[in-house]
Amino acid sequence: MIYFNCDYNEGGHPKILERLCETNLEQTAGYGKDDYCEKARKLIQKAMGREDADVHFLVSGTPTNVACLSHMLRRYQAVIAADSSHINVHETGMPESRGHKILEFENRNGKIELAQVEEFMQAREFEGKFEHAVMPKVVFITFPTETGTIYSKKELEELYQYCKAHELYLYIDGARLGYGLTAEGNDLSFQDVANNCDMFCIGGTKCGALLGEAVVILNDELKKDFRYTLKQGGQMLAKGRILGINFEVLFTDGLYFDICKHANEQAIRIRDTLKEKGIEFLVDSPTNQQFPIIPNSFFKATKNEFAFEIIKNVAGDKTAVRICTSWATKDENVDALIKRIEELL
Repeated sequence: MIYFNCDYNEGGHPKILERLCETNLEQTAGYGKDDYCEKARKLIQKAMGREDADVHFLVSGTPTNVACLSHMLRRYQAVIAADSSHINVHETGMPESRGHKILEFENRNGKIELAQVEEFMQAREFEGKFEHAVMPKVVFITFPTETGTIYSKKELEELYQYCKAHELYLYIDGARLGYGLTAEGNDLSFQDVANNCDMFCIGGTKCGALLGEAVVILNDELKKDFRYTLKQGGQMLAKGRILGINFEVLFTDGLYFDICKHANEQAIRIRDTLKEKGIEFLVDSPTNQQFPIIPNSFFKATKNEFAFEIIKNVAGDKTAVRICTSWATKDENVDALIKRIEELL
């Protein structure tokens, strides 16, 4: 069975495993105070041109969003998020469990658009409810989105400027950040991301790390006491050097971006083959996530060969699926899928 259902089926990049073995018997400080975490911080700061940024390392994606939202929001404040966002549909009511309402916006091609935020804030001002309703405080976006689409530099800049002008924090869930930044047609740099939000995360789990996410805090008022939030939430790893080593390796010599670009290239090979066969897609994604609408007969014929994530049934005899490549997707696995597409579609 070849798995194309998600981008974290494999372990970690071999260079990370080598580095972990090399350093295994070293004694280091705990809780992210070690030299490896510090080196990883400096590499990330240099890569995004922001030496003033605070960088923290956490274990996985949902705990990262928990920590960041808990730190940014008071009990009466809420987060604006797309209906398709990870916090809304894949985190078991995480924000609500912490007492924070999600103000759900209908996604537009996977995104939240500035016009939606403007309309909502203007209506709130007009209605004058204020303390009788939750206070919107964080705008939560994902780059790339859950459907593989990407924000343009103009879209991100305008959204961030609006947030600053209206006392809203902008948080970017970058669980697949590397795939977005290396996508065809992307005009956002790593530095652009850092310069146009208050806080964001750099995905490791889905982008070559054995485990780990990096939280980057740009807004000075949010930097204070973040480690208290981590510890209270059970998200401060005692052997923090394990996380630091993952990110030290990923951000040495551009490895993070190289392996993410590889995943995108593999996905585009599959996409282009499907398009040549006249297959339609739910969205036009330039990243490692593709969402074709495929005849059910294809699944029946290949059910013991490939695994995809089912999205929804379409028109009775077709199904929209997610085909997902990763930093580790092999040429021969893509070749095998392409061969079956050409034979059956």
